[in-house]
Amino acid sequence: MAAYLIVDIQINDPGRYEEYKRLAPSSIAAYGGRYLARGGRTERLEGSQSPNRTVILEFPTFERGRAWWDSPEYAPAKALRQACATTEMLLVEGM
Repeated sequence: MAAYLIVDIQINDPGRYEEYKRLAPSSIAAYGGRYLARGGRTERLEGSQSPNRTVILEFPTFERGRAWWDSPEYAPAKALRQACATTEMLLVEGM
């Protein structure tokens, strides 16, 4: 069953975040993940949340998504993202 990583990112250092965008995709692919949305236009339809940069990833399973987040392949990119952005991230199992 697929799982989805839903991310809202407030970028605090755009220059460093560009480096993160270069580093992250290969680690995502190594765990079977793929981008479904990556920073495109968003519009709030209900509620009070004001999204910043929204990213949605799909992984083959919940376990693969979690393994990617904990992986040594993603660790350098994750550290860079955590240093240059504020992130809300959810891993959700699909139906």
